[in-house]
Amino acid sequence: MEFNILNWFKDFENPLTFKTGETIFSEGTPGTVMFVVLDGKIDIQTGGNSLDVAGVGDIIGEMALIDASSRSATAIALEDCKLAPVDERQFLYMVEHTPYFSLYVMKVLVERLRRMDTVS
Repeated sequence: MEFNILNWFKDFENPLTFKTGETIFSEGTPGTVMFVVLDGKIDIQTGGNSLDVAGVGDIIGEMALIDASSRSATAIALEDCKLAPVDERQFLYMVEHTPYFSLYVMKVLVERLRRMDTVS
Protein backbone atom coordinates (compact mmCIF):
# COMPACT_ATOMS: atom_id res chain seq x y z
CA MET A 1 0.00 0.00 0.00
CA GLU A 2 1.32 3.42 -0.98
CA PHE A 3 1.11 6.13 1.69
CA ASN A 4 0.09 9.57 0.39
CA ILE A 5 0.95 12.16 3.00
CA LEU A 6 -1.09 14.80 1.17
CA ASN A 7 -4.26 12.88 2.03
CA TRP A 8 -3.54 13.63 5.68
CA PHE A 9 -2.70 17.31 5.16
CA LYS A 10 -4.77 18.44 2.16
CA ASP A 11 -7.23 20.32 4.40
CA PHE A 12 -4.58 21.72 6.75
CA GLU A 13 -5.74 25.06 8.13
CA ASN A 14 -3.32 27.97 8.36
CA PRO A 15 -0.28 26.62 6.52
CA LEU A 16 2.94 28.58 6.80
CA THR A 17 3.86 30.50 3.67
CA PHE A 18 7.31 31.41 2.39
CA LYS A 19 8.20 33.61 -0.58
CA THR A 20 10.76 32.64 -3.20
CA GLY A 21 14.25 32.99 -1.71
CA GLU A 22 13.14 32.91 1.93
CA THR A 23 14.95 30.62 4.35
CA ILE A 24 12.61 28.14 6.00
CA PHE A 25 15.22 26.84 8.44
CA SER A 26 19.00 26.97 8.71
CA GLU A 27 21.64 24.33 9.23
CA GLY A 28 22.77 24.17 12.87
CA THR A 29 19.64 25.73 14.37
CA PRO A 30 17.32 23.82 16.73
CA GLY A 31 14.43 22.05 15.03
CA THR A 32 11.10 21.41 16.71
CA VAL A 33 8.93 20.77 13.65
CA MET A 34 9.11 19.07 10.30
CA PHE A 35 7.12 20.28 7.33
CA VAL A 36 4.89 18.75 4.68
CA VAL A 37 5.19 20.62 1.38
CA LEU A 38 1.66 21.53 0.26
CA ASP A 39 2.72 23.83 -2.57
CA GLY A 40 6.00 25.01 -4.11
CA LYS A 41 9.58 23.76 -4.26
CA ILE A 42 12.34 23.91 -1.67
CA ASP A 43 16.12 23.63 -2.07
CA ILE A 44 17.76 21.54 0.65
CA GLN A 45 21.37 22.62 1.13
CA THR A 46 24.29 21.82 3.36
CA GLY A 47 27.43 23.90 3.41
CA GLY A 48 25.94 26.00 0.61
CA ASN A 49 25.65 23.00 -1.73
CA SER A 50 22.29 21.80 -3.00
CA LEU A 51 21.49 18.22 -1.93
CA ASP A 52 17.89 17.85 -2.95
CA VAL A 53 14.78 19.67 -4.12
CA ALA A 54 11.58 18.96 -2.20
CA GLY A 55 8.22 19.47 -3.85
CA VAL A 56 4.54 18.94 -3.23
CA GLY A 57 3.97 15.88 -1.04
CA ASP A 58 7.53 15.77 0.29
CA ILE A 59 8.60 16.23 3.89
CA ILE A 60 11.51 18.31 5.14
CA GLY A 61 13.09 18.74 8.57
CA GLU A 62 12.09 15.28 9.79
CA MET A 63 15.54 14.45 11.20
CA ALA A 64 15.18 17.07 13.94
CA LEU A 65 12.06 15.31 15.23
CA ILE A 66 13.63 11.88 15.11
CA ASP A 67 16.81 12.59 17.06
CA ALA A 68 16.21 16.04 18.65
CA SER A 69 19.43 17.37 17.10
CA SER A 70 20.02 20.67 15.39
CA ARG A 71 19.12 21.03 11.72
CA SER A 72 21.50 19.16 9.42
CA ALA A 73 20.63 21.31 6.39
CA THR A 74 19.24 24.65 5.26
CA ALA A 75 15.91 24.84 3.44
CA ILE A 76 15.27 27.73 1.01
CA ALA A 77 12.07 28.33 -0.95
CA LEU A 78 12.72 28.04 -4.69
CA GLU A 79 9.13 29.16 -5.31
CA ASP A 80 6.39 30.59 -3.15
CA CYS A 81 5.58 27.73 -0.76
CA LYS A 82 2.86 26.56 1.57
CA LEU A 83 3.97 24.20 4.31
CA ALA A 84 2.14 22.28 7.01
CA PRO A 85 4.22 22.22 10.21
CA VAL A 86 4.22 18.93 12.14
CA ASP A 87 5.35 19.16 15.76
CA GLU A 88 6.62 16.30 17.91
CA ARG A 89 3.20 15.52 19.40
CA GLN A 90 1.58 15.21 15.97
CA PHE A 91 4.57 13.27 14.62
CA LEU A 92 4.40 10.72 17.44
CA TYR A 93 0.64 10.37 17.00
CA MET A 94 1.10 9.58 13.31
CA VAL A 95 3.90 7.10 14.01
CA GLU A 96 1.73 5.31 16.57
CA HIS A 97 -1.53 5.28 14.61
CA THR A 98 -0.38 5.19 10.98
CA PRO A 99 2.34 2.60 10.34
CA TYR A 100 2.59 3.65 6.69
CA PHE A 101 3.60 7.13 7.83
CA SER A 102 6.61 5.63 9.63
CA LEU A 103 7.55 3.67 6.52
CA TYR A 104 7.17 6.83 4.42
CA VAL A 105 9.56 8.76 6.69
CA MET A 106 12.07 5.91 6.60
CA LYS A 107 11.82 5.76 2.81
CA VAL A 108 12.51 9.50 2.55
CA LEU A 109 15.55 9.19 4.82
CA VAL A 110 16.94 6.22 2.89
CA GLU A 111 16.47 7.92 -0.50
CA ARG A 112 18.28 11.04 0.73
CA LEU A 113 21.09 8.96 2.22
CA ARG A 114 21.53 7.05 -1.05
CA ARG A 115 21.66 10.32 -3.03
CA MET A 116 24.28 11.70 -0.63
CA ASP A 117 26.35 8.52 -1.03
CA THR A 118 26.39 8.95 -4.82
CA VAL A 119 27.55 12.58 -4.47
CA SER A 120 30.37 11.75 -2.02
